[in-house]
Amino acid sequence: MIIPKLHYISQGSTPREHLENIQKACSYGAELVQLRLKNVSEKKILNLAQEVRDITAHFQTRLIINDHYKIAKEVKADGVHLGKTDSCPTIARKHLYTWQIIGCTANTLEDCKMLITKEIDYVGLGPFKFTTTKENLSTVLGLKGFTAIIEALNTETPIIGVG
Repeated sequence: MIIPKLHYISQGSTPREHLENIQKACSYGAELVQLRLKNVSEKKILNLAQEVRDITAHFQTRLIINDHYKIAKEVKADGVHLGKTDSCPTIARKHLYTWQIIGCTANTLEDCKMLITKEIDYVGLGPFKFTTTKENLSTVLGLKGFTAIIEALNTETPIIGVG
C-alpha cells in the first residue's frame, strides 16, 4: 500500500472542532487524515470516529485513528497510529484486519530501527520543529536530524515527518 506523503492530523479545542476541521481537510483534498484526540474518553472517540469515517468515506480519504487500534478496527478505519507509550504494533497487528495499516511515532534512529523490525507500514518521525500541540516534546530534529536518520536507515519503510 502506498502511504500518502501528506497527513492531516486533526486539531481543535473540542471534538466538534476536530470534526469540522476534518471535513474542511477532506473537502480541500487531503488524502489521509488522522483523528487525534487527547484527554477524551474512548466512548467519545469512538462516536466521533464513526462520524469521521462517514466523512472520509464520502471523500474517499484514508482515515487513521491515533492510539486506539480497537476503535480503528470497529469503525473500519484504514489504520492506526501508535505513539511511543501506546500498544505495541505487534499486538495491534494481531487485532486489526489484514488490510489495515500501522504507523508509529519515533524520535531517534534507535526508535526507527526497532519499529521497522516490527513490520509497521510507516514511521512518523519527529518533531521536525517546536510545537505546542504535544506535551513533553522530544528533542527537535530539524532538517539535519531528519537527514541523518533517513540516510542511516536506508529503508523501504516510509518515513513521514511530523511537526
